[in-house]
Amino acid sequence: MNVIIKIVLLATSTSAFAAEPSWSSKASPWLLKQYQNKISNIASSSTPTQVNPTVMIYMTDVADLKALAAKFDASTPRSTRITAVFNALVATSETSQSSIRHWLTNEQIIWRPYYISNMIVADSVSSSQLEEILKRPDVLRVIGNPKIKNEMPSAAAAAAEEPGLAGPGPNIVHLGATKVWNEFNVRGENIVVAGQDTGVRWDHVALKNHYRGWDGTTADHSYSWHDSVHKTVGGSSACGYNVSVPCDDHDHGTHTLGTVVGDDNAGNQIGVAPGAKWIGCRNMDAGMGNPEMYTECFQWFLAPWPQNGNPVSDARPQMAPHVINNSWGCPKSEGCDGNEFERPLNAMQAAGIFVVASAGNDGPACSTINAGPAFHTDLVLSVGASDHRSDAIASFSSRGPSTFNNNLGPDVSAPGVSIRSAVKSGAFNESGWSGTSMAGPHLVGLVALLWSADPTLIGKIDETKQIIKTTADHKTSTQTCGGVAGSAIPNNTFGYGLANAYEAVKSRKHVK
Repeated sequence: MNVIIKIVLLATSTSAFAAEPSWSSKASPWLLKQYQNKISNIASSSTPTQVNPTVMIYMTDVADLKALAAKFDASTPRSTRITAVFNALVATSETSQSSIRHWLTNEQIIWRPYYISNMIVADSVSSSQLEEILKRPDVLRVIGNPKIKNEMPSAAAAAAEEPGLAGPGPNIVHLGATKVWNEFNVRGENIVVAGQDTGVRWDHVALKNHYRGWDGTTADHSYSWHDSVHKTVGGSSACGYNVSVPCDDHDHGTHTLGTVVGDDNAGNQIGVAPGAKWIGCRNMDAGMGNPEMYTECFQWFLAPWPQNGNPVSDARPQMAPHVINNSWGCPKSEGCDGNEFERPLNAMQAAGIFVVASAGNDGPACSTINAGPAFHTDLVLSVGASDHRSDAIASFSSRGPSTFNNNLGPDVSAPGVSIRSAVKSGAFNESGWSGTSMAGPHLVGLVALLWSADPTLIGKIDETKQIIKTTADHKTSTQTCGGVAGSAIPNNTFGYGLANAYEAVKSRKHVK
């Protein structure tokens, strides 16, 4: 019996006569549980499965991105900065992964490298092979690649033709976006936003003209769309897999990007920053995701490459977006380790790419910001959901503090109750959807407006966050969470308050 099996059996035993080897702590508990389940299946079933788990191998070495970022200043071109981060990550992964790549190949294990995390995904790893991997000094940690079922709003039916509205949605007005448009003539021009989600109906009337891959005559999806769902993970996607043309198999991705940029020029002004361009990456199979697909989207955002191209030799860091929306989560309760996204988020920070994450829909209890990327509060802007009709916090909006680092959260709140936006049918969801998934895109649009109004802020993540926080409309509550009174500013219910696009832009671009 190999050591991994012994460790798995010890984990279910009340005996304490044997100690686990020190290297076994490198494996996540969830991953070890998968090997336990396989052992149990073999013992109890007449037709046991012989499929070994897929593992994610994180190497010990990391690129020193903080030192690299310290070399940049206001005169450094954005493309130079992102390319430098890309090159540093690639160089580190190529060097540190060389030995284990050879070993995996010799073991006839199928593997896929990811430079953004200095991580390798390896399929069907036996318990004895896992033991050898864990014993390697160049390996920091090995975790699983669980299937994550994202809880999303129901895809309500929409009419084939919707009547044009008389202007922007009330959520857009409440955020202050229309005042930015009218008083500063700023709508997000020269900014590229991105979303990783269920996909996008790219030719939706409210999105097509805002798609970076559309020039008004022809579409080129090469560097503006990526599908990280290369095979089914249990979602039975209507789009198929590894698709080279944007597709949405749920509506969620179309809806969220609609709130960022949507405008059909016929009265359906559903987006905060209609002057911005968008790109997208599909990270879910009809609502089912996994950490590998999420990681692949982050890597593609840093340096996009064509579908089926080479992530290194075909990459174009100069095509990276300015700000990314993440209306999804990877909770520990479903097998996520908690650290999967630290390295990608650090890479985004070093590259000057702003990351927005929806706080989650597990409120109203305290400490319900319980999933990445939102609970990485030092590396993202986390967003709670409010009702723009009353300014009340949504009951479902997750409260802080973060279960990852115990920091305050969310950072701010934004409209997230019954939000009207685009859906994949080509129409609009008239009844609206509710969730922090709907709130986060408002802040993506806000950043687009702010950076469009003041390009000197582009890439300055911490300064931008501070502007958003200090210009928010303060809101208090009666709820005390994490020892922070609801009457304090900030608090763990609203954060610093309700995001205010007008005041944020006004702080950098005064009305004359």
